Amino acid sequence: MKIFSESHKTVFVVDHCPYMAESCRQHVEFDMLVKNRTQGIIPLAPISKSLWTCSVESSMEYCRIMYDIFPFKKLVNFIVSDSGAHVLNSWAQEDQNLQELMAALAAVGPPNPRADPECCSILHGLVAAVETLCKITEYQHEARTLLMENAERVGNRGRIICITNAKSDSHVRMLEDCVQETIHEHNKLAANSDHLMQIQRCELVLIHTYPVGEDSLVSDRPKKELSPVLTSEVHSVRAGRHLATKLNILVQQHFDLASTTITNIPMKEEQHANTSANYDVELLHHKDAHVDFLKSGDTHLGGSSREGPFKETITLKWCTPRTNNIDPRYKIDGSLEIPLERAKDQLEKHTRYWPMIISQTTIFNMQAVVPLASVIVKESLTEEDVLNCQKTIYNLVDMERKNDPLPISTVGTRGKGPKRDEQYRIMWNELETLVRAHINNSEKHQRVLECLMACRSKPPEEEERKKRGRKREDKEDKSEKAVKDYEQEKSWQDSERLKGILERGKEELAETEIIKDSPDSPEPPNKKPLVEIDETPPVEKSKGPVSLLSLWSNRINTANSRKHQEFAGRLNSVNNRAELYQHLKEENGMETTENGKASRQ
Repeated sequence: MKIFSESHKTVFVVDHCPYMAESCRQHVEFDMLVKNRTQGIIPLAPISKSLWTCSVESSMEYCRIMYDIFPFKKLVNFIVSDSGAHVLNSWAQEDQNLQELMAALAAVGPPNPRADPECCSILHGLVAAVETLCKITEYQHEARTLLMENAERVGNRGRIICITNAKSDSHVRMLEDCVQETIHEHNKLAANSDHLMQIQRCELVLIHTYPVGEDSLVSDRPKKELSPVLTSEVHSVRAGRHLATKLNILVQQHFDLASTTITNIPMKEEQHANTSANYDVELLHHKDAHVDFLKSGDTHLGGSSREGPFKETITLKWCTPRTNNIDPRYKIDGSLEIPLERAKDQLEKHTRYWPMIISQTTIFNMQAVVPLASVIVKESLTEEDVLNCQKTIYNLVDMERKNDPLPISTVGTRGKGPKRDEQYRIMWNELETLVRAHINNSEKHQRVLECLMACRSKPPEEEERKKRGRKREDKEDKSEKAVKDYEQEKSWQDSERLKGILERGKEELAETEIIKDSPDSPEPPNKKPLVEIDETPPVEKSKGPVSLLSLWSNRINTANSRKHQEFAGRLNSVNNRAELYQHLKEENGMETTENGKASRQ
């Protein structure tokens, strides 16, 4: 059964009726004595707090101690009661702080002494306190959600601290009866509700506070069981510092705390900077810290506090620390050997598989393997750790199925590196090496390895599919290699052919320059090259790598652009021999024909 103790819920009910505005009659010096006080100045009269102020200050100190030591799972609900109940906060964790409570109390303000006392009652606050205890806190709701069908196993206990000014013992008994009846009624309502819980145990702490110097009309009474659900105790306390001391004692009893007082602490005062006064500081903590003191039988350690004989504390004397000139190298026998061996053992476990450089590992470069690699080195694994490791392995299987790339280092290798199938084989081998290095730690490490091996052993159809994929990749690689070889051979043949064409062009250009004109030949007409050198179009810059074919083509085009128009005789020559002055022969032949015709006529 998930038990929430009475300390899980604490409800403060503070009386806000007109009689709480009465003075506590404990004077506080408002004008502190000063040595350099000017003569003739009348000091301010001392002041005294009201019963309301003393009650609020004491309850706030109770909450401060509880919040400092137990910041979580110890909750307080504050209720102010006058003509009605005013609930100042809820069980929510964000409302559990002194700032929220003090702001709410400041908004309420002090009680009005001129209000009608017949309209005010502490009963409104007690009824609201019982109703608040039936409400579910966040921690109880979380426990009920985890248990699901067995939600009724979550316990509901609480404590009500009521600070009021009772009239008599019979008035106190009437308050107890009211709380008992209210618990009975609200338990019936909670039994038929999913949002409320029945109160299984409730502690009622009634604190009757009265001004200093008056006689108490209410007697103290120790804890008494009024019913199987309700227990009650009554404390009659004078207001002022006596009420604060009583609540300080109660907070230690309610939360199993103890007091330790450090005495004779030297502290410098602002008024006396050259001297130091000794002070005592009280520390509140869990009482288990005093177990060793009590076992040792040192009776002189215990003592009563300065605040009263009923508050016990253990006194420790302040000792001046060692000075700097004393050698600080001292140790308790055997205290350093155990951590050293533990550190060596931890280092050995973490370095069973420890690649030294990035190129030697694959899994330590993968973010997906971090959840497994960070917990597998532990000496013992929890069920959650095993589940996280199995999820990591399943994610890797899914990555392999999707053929996702792996961060394989290709430093110092040529080509594309290992194939995808080979990459995953390397990754699985390395992961298996890591897990096997820690298999002897616990049985749960063995479960992780079994999951890994089960995921590695693929079905036959998966293996056949992998083989077909590898054969297809080999064929593609061979075809790509053949295409590359053919392209390289073709580019080389083209370059040789272009080189031969360029050489023949150079020879023809040289022969043209050797031919001499005859002295009787007419002066050849001025010839202009088809393309001027300056007008040669610039070769466009290649946007990518320039091939050998492009280089030869550009060179041939440049050479051809500089050549003049081909000689007509060379174009009509036979065996590179051209007959000169053919036009003269043609003209003479035509004249002879014409003369012959004329003579015959």
